[in-house]
Amino acid sequence: MARPVNLLYRLYERRLKRELDKSVPVPRHVGVITDGNRRWAKEFGATTADGHRAGAAKIVEFLGWCSEIDVEIVTLYVLSKENLARSAEEVSILIEIISDLVEKIAALDGVGVQLVGDLDIVPADLRSRLEAVTTDSDSPMRVNVAVGYGGRQEIVNAVRSLLRARTDVGTDLETIISELSPEQIGEHLYTKGQPDPDLIIRSSGEQRLSGFLMWQSAYSEFYFCEAYWPDFRRTDFLRAVRDYGLRQRRFGK
Repeated sequence: MARPVNLLYRLYERRLKRELDKSVPVPRHVGVITDGNRRWAKEFGATTADGHRAGAAKIVEFLGWCSEIDVEIVTLYVLSKENLARSAEEVSILIEIISDLVEKIAALDGVGVQLVGDLDIVPADLRSRLEAVTTDSDSPMRVNVAVGYGGRQEIVNAVRSLLRARTDVGTDLETIISELSPEQIGEHLYTKGQPDPDLIIRSSGEQRLSGFLMWQSAYSEFYFCEAYWPDFRRTDFLRAVRDYGLRQRRFGK
């Protein structure tokens, strides 16, 4: 039965791709919450490490799908601030897998890597390997890798950075308060200079952001998929993009 099912999926993928090629707008910036690695491993009787490795392999595959339809920016939520509170054994596994993953992403043709998150809370061995990755801002695709990331902390850090920048040039507090604007805060976010995400995808059936890009996602479109991240298919991705393209975005107007 597997071969006919696979054939049907391929035919369905071709149909979705044709729809995108014709008239459906493609998101410029896609965010993805790669959720469900541990539950996938548990269901298949595999180890947690196997689940995280399968999830990392899927990310590389996912970036290829994004490149196919000319997505310009991808933001990957791979390690939250809360994840660092897991057992020392699991954090150690995550450090090794994420380090290898980011190095593989940086080696892809036409891809530039930017780290987004609070690197001060990231374990030193992970931080040193990540910071050693060469980035190219002129690459056709920009990949933001969110490590040690927390949405609330990002906003706090942005406000701190803004206050330091204004006070360093002698601006008094009352002036800073009176002139404060969303645009000013946006200039100090981890993703400063980039467009906000058009589409955010989350796997594993969970329907929440878990602090991901809280500021930037104010007018993003969301797509929640039941599949665990290691089982996320090209069909699921194309379906998410088609769903995005068929929505009427009003941006609160």
